[in-house]
Order: sequence, then C-alpha cells, then structure tokens
Amino acid sequence: MRIQILMIALIVLMPGCITEEEIISIIEDLDDTYNSDLESSNVTLNIFQGESLANSTVNYSITIMLNHTAAPAHSDNFRGHVLAGNYNMTHFHRVIDDFMIQGGDFENHDGTGGYASAWFGVCNGDMNVNQSDCPSQEYWNVPDEAYNGLAHLPCTISMAKTSAPNSGGSQFFIIPEDSTPSWLDGVHTVFGVVTDGCEHITEISEVATGTRDVPVTPVIIYNATAMD
Repeated sequence: MRIQILMIALIVLMPGCITEEEIISIIEDLDDTYNSDLESSNVTLNIFQGESLANSTVNYSITIMLNHTAAPAHSDNFRGHVLAGNYNMTHFHRVIDDFMIQGGDFENHDGTGGYASAWFGVCNGDMNVNQSDCPSQEYWNVPDEAYNGLAHLPCTISMAKTSAPNSGGSQFFIIPEDSTPSWLDGVHTVFGVVTDGCEHITEISEVATGTRDVPVTPVIIYNATAMD
C-alpha cells in the first residue's frame, strides 16, 4: 500500500504538479498509515435461511481469507467484529441476483447501522480527528483502502459504505460466482476472498426478495469465527 501511494505521488511530481517538499510531506504521512500485525487470516460464517435456526430450511458455511497486507485496516476491522461476536445473528439485509449479498449491520439489521470495531483514525468520515475528540464508537469508521490492487472479482468480499469517502464501518458485501462488478474498483475496498463455499454465496444471491431487495425469507449469520 505504501509503495503504491508513493508511486502515484512520484508520477504526479514528474510533470511538475507538486513540489519535492510536498512529496516529502506525503512520505512522512505514509509512515503514519495503518499496518496490521497479520498477513492473512481466515473467518468462517455459518449461515441459515429461515425465521429461526431451529426452523431453518437451508444451512451454509463459508470460509473467507482476509488480506491484511493489501487491506490492513479493513481486514483487522472485519476480524475484530467477528472476534467481538458482532456478526452473530445478523441479517443479509440486501440481496441482488447477479450482483452481491450485503450484511454486517449489527445495530439495526436493515443497512442503516454499524461502525468500526476499533479506532482506525476516522471519525464520521473525517481523518483529521484525534480519538480523544471522538469518544463515541458509533462514529468510528475505516479509512478507504480501495487502491490496493484487489479487484471486485467473483467470490471476493468488499466494504459497504455511503458515497462519502472513509465511511465504512461494519457492513460488507460478498460477490457471487456470476458477478464481476468492476465499476466498484477504486471506490469500495476489497479485503478478502471466499476460499470455501462460494457456491453458497451464489445460492443466497438467487433467493426471492421483496421491497428494497430484502430476502422474503431471512438469511442470517448465526455464528462467525476467526482463525489465524
């Protein structure tokens, strides 16, 4: 990530768009960028479709490998939510066939809630705020890492957010086998790939939906676990 941003800065410098002093400032800022202690880790989502686990009609299990090298903040954030149990009993509240399935709103279960699992230097989309000035976690976000070299390919996981930059929190979307939404590249951050069970993502993407793409029969993550 650091090298990619530095190369962009150098390219901009070549036509004389910015000064050498500004390049030095950029490099100093890069020293403060977020880094993860992990290179990769695995998460398993156990999912059911039905009004309750006891009365479920279908059960799925998928494994996701998080890329802490390319998307350190997003991967650590997702893993943090899993370890905290935040995704347990959360809904896939938005499902669009041939596109994606979206979940992760542990607050409201309808796509209107969620926040970062830890402090990543962003408060309500603002990266120029100290944590002491943003004490309420409900305003914490994850900084965009969309230019990390990872594309929105089938079976990848990406961060859901608003149209504003640095507005991701806990919501995510997973792309089924028959979708390649390349228009999201450079806008949303891809931070992992489904290594087992992607066919289940495709099956979920094909369920019947109603108003606002909400599944007619709930699709729920009943348990999420993390492994190194």
